[in-house]
Amino acid sequence: MPMGGSALDMVGVPLPDETLLAAKKSDAVLLGAIGGYKWDKNEKHLKPETGLLQLREGLEVFANLRPATVLPQLVDASTLKKEVAEGVDVMVVRELTGGIYFGKPRGFGTNEDGEEIGFNTEVYATYEVDRIARVAFETARKRHGKLCSVDKANVLEASMFWRKRVISIAAEYPDVELSHMYVDNAAMQLVRNPKQFDTIVTNNIFGDILSDEASMITGSIGMLPSASLGSSGPGLFEPIHGSAPDIANQDKANPLATVLSAAMLLKYGLGEENAAKRIENAVLDTLNKGFRTGDIYSAGNKLVGCKEMGEEVLKSVDSQVAAAV
Repeated sequence: MPMGGSALDMVGVPLPDETLLAAKKSDAVLLGAIGGYKWDKNEKHLKPETGLLQLREGLEVFANLRPATVLPQLVDASTLKKEVAEGVDVMVVRELTGGIYFGKPRGFGTNEDGEEIGFNTEVYATYEVDRIARVAFETARKRHGKLCSVDKANVLEASMFWRKRVISIAAEYPDVELSHMYVDNAAMQLVRNPKQFDTIVTNNIFGDILSDEASMITGSIGMLPSASLGSSGPGLFEPIHGSAPDIANQDKANPLATVLSAAMLLKYGLGEENAAKRIENAVLDTLNKGFRTGDIYSAGNKLVGCKEMGEEVLKSVDSQVAAAV
């Protein structure tokens, strides 16, 4: 189904009603990267990114899960020293449908001095914090049992409230170790010592920034998938990277983030853990054989394009079946 730029070109809106309806009726949604120079100057309601916000809202997905794992095969691709990057495995759980991106009032106006102003509102209700906290505690429980809640409770009332609610929900998860960190310190600690983190939970805007920062520890956002989940209905699975219009149609893009998003779809969206593992193993196998797209290439490996990388992953998926037989 079309959305984003393709939908704008076809029908003049970034999220056609038919696309949203089909998504709502599905068991899970795999989303391609959106956006491009062609639509950058469009008015806000006609930008591809508006379609993404509308899709998240329409599917009522509120929890964004973004893993940042440094694979042993790619540790040298990280800009951090090997001893800092090696073994990093962080999951950022970001609240996706509240906070300053959606809060009202918002807009433009004039202040008492007659100056033009722009304003937004950071606001969270109890149910919004409680439900994302529960997703984060459940996620931490399945991982290593450590959850760090990131806020700015020394300055922002919305963050003070966030922290109060997270502490309250923590009583339901005595087996998970909860800590708190201010967002500025968290941004520094992710670069200084990322291995201290297991699962991070935070609001929409902080999560937007920190998950991007965490992803760069891995060396390439072309490797990283994400899942957006709601209380019920289909989840939304997509690579964290954009559409990279600068290399469009050149067979240079790294397909692995999208492939791994499909693995997350199988695991979290459809409960097919074995199928997800097959895809993840195929990606690792392909990397072990030395195949690399340009964004993760290093000397001694084989530089391949998007198409060939995809074909190698397929071979590895199929070889697992043959081995099983």
